[in-house]
Amino acid sequence: MHHQNHVFRGSLAIVIASFLWGTTGTAASFTPNVSPLATGAFAMGIGGVLLVLSAFRTLMLDSAKLAAQYKLLLVGGLSVAIYPLAFYSSMRLSGVAIGTVLSIASAPFFTVLLECLISKKTMSKRWLVSFAIGVLGIVLLALGKIRNTELDTPLLGHYLGMLLGLVAGLSYALYSWAAKCMIEGGINSKSAMSSMFGLAACVLLPSLLLTGDNLFTSTGNTLVVFYMAIVPMFLGYVLFGYGLNYVEASQATLITLLEPAVATLMAVLIVGERFSAIGWFGIGLIMVCLLLQITNKPVKSQNLALV
Repeated sequence: MHHQNHVFRGSLAIVIASFLWGTTGTAASFTPNVSPLATGAFAMGIGGVLLVLSAFRTLMLDSAKLAAQYKLLLVGGLSVAIYPLAFYSSMRLSGVAIGTVLSIASAPFFTVLLECLISKKTMSKRWLVSFAIGVLGIVLLALGKIRNTELDTPLLGHYLGMLLGLVAGLSYALYSWAAKCMIEGGINSKSAMSSMFGLAACVLLPSLLLTGDNLFTSTGNTLVVFYMAIVPMFLGYVLFGYGLNYVEASQATLITLLEPAVATLMAVLIVGERFSAIGWFGIGLIMVCLLLQITNKPVKSQNLALV
């Protein structure tokens, strides 16, 4: 029972993080004159600095372990740096809902490949069923977008945005997997997440010299980018790191299918994107997938040796 409570709390933390992340696309839509590269670099870069500062003590305690697992740290840090650049560019080109959907919903597939090929873990039948339901929901959501030919990007740009969404999904899966491996290797979750994000900040923040022209040209732009850095990025990833203590990376990335559902609702209600009945049915299937994950049976104890 005690173990089940841990799993529930871990899952709930990831659900809250996913809701916060789901607000980023709509927030970014209020800064149309800011490059999506600058938006992503600032939000993830400043978020990374805050994570490092908040976890500085545990980082020092885990410094030797981090040095011993430097390959995982490098893979995770590089993936964190790539993710926001691909993610925000995808949303700018393909729309808030589609960009978020592809970026997040492709992550479970890539995570399963990593866990099966590298970590030699096996997936339960329940996971496979929830994954299939989630994938079907994502496909229907993508098909249900009603395109506005006057406002949307050209079709080629739309497809490029979808491709960038898949790149974001792969990078998201990579840093989730790397974080879980570091946690299972004895590194504190705060140290794992903050070290990767701090490394990424060293790449992302200098890039603002080339892309950050309009970040602070208006009060609105300034408020939006600081909101994204502090709330979804910093607070969201603190919660996500906590959740990874008790939840497998594959289950965690499936729970984050809530993010595209939240992003879609906000895109419709606030940004003005439109979806057909098929798209709304897809959202329903994503919620079923989420429910199956939250009520999932605990994974085998040998995979949770650090709990």
